[in-house]
Amino acid sequence: MKILVLDNDEVERSVIRQVLQHNGHEIILAENSEDAMQLLREGEARFVIVDRETTDAGEAQFIQRVREAQPPYYIYILLIASKLQEADIAPSRGGADDYLHKPITPLELKSRLHIGLRMLGLRDHLVSAKGALEQTAMFDPLTKVLNEKAFLTLSHGELERARRAQAPLSLVAIEVENFREIAQRHGEDTAGEALALIAQTIHEKSRPYDGTGRIGENLFLIPLPGVIGQDAEKIAARILKGIQNANISLLDGTALDLKLGAGVVSALRVTAATEIEMLIEKCREALAGARQAGDGQVYTLFL
Repeated sequence: MKILVLDNDEVERSVIRQVLQHNGHEIILAENSEDAMQLLREGEARFVIVDRETTDAGEAQFIQRVREAQPPYYIYILLIASKLQEADIAPSRGGADDYLHKPITPLELKSRLHIGLRMLGLRDHLVSAKGALEQTAMFDPLTKVLNEKAFLTLSHGELERARRAQAPLSLVAIEVENFREIAQRHGEDTAGEALALIAQTIHEKSRPYDGTGRIGENLFLIPLPGVIGQDAEKIAARILKGIQNANISLLDGTALDLKLGAGVVSALRVTAATEIEMLIEKCREALAGARQAGDGQVYTLFL
């Protein structure tokens, strides 16, 4: 694969070149953000490694420009930085996909590169799968996320890829705990509209290649390949906060009283015994823990 590098530190460039060439990739060097943008517009690369401190990327808001350009395919961005911000650790849809802390080591770079390439492959698979699923009406008509059957089909493939790569995987469950109460008090239409807005917020606060599914009435599931532990918890917490900040309200402007919880199941290594149905069941156990902890809490189980 062609990988675009925007880094003016010769030592870092040397390490990056060594790792990329050793793994059979072609390196494309850019001297500044304008050159990098031109190369991306010409379709030269889908993977970018950028150092915010040794280039003009920060001042030019390079990453934001890449996202706003909306190319026909997704561009994965690995950010190199010595000082990280919260947005770097838990990136929004407009930020970098991953970060690499200085000083760069070949092993860490190789690991981040491997994860990024898997994410691109997953996104391509998801885009292809979504096209096929749309043709067979396998999206939930209310929330526009994958319905249960489609989600299980996609997740089985996700588990198999993680199993072959011996890679970690987490599953996040977002539950509207008082969905039935809302439907009985305000009507099925109001409850359905609330679910649709929640699904939209989950989409906005998730990574572009994450496939969300709706299970039953009030449960959303988001698989996170390559993410475990605290990173998965941060993503779940960000989604919950986004829903809470969406100010979902009734027609008279009264805020809808949503009781939310998140359960996270993290598997450090996916084995032959790991099945999606088992992960979903563990997510339900984690949700029970979240309910006991109180409204808006995240509870995590490790496998």
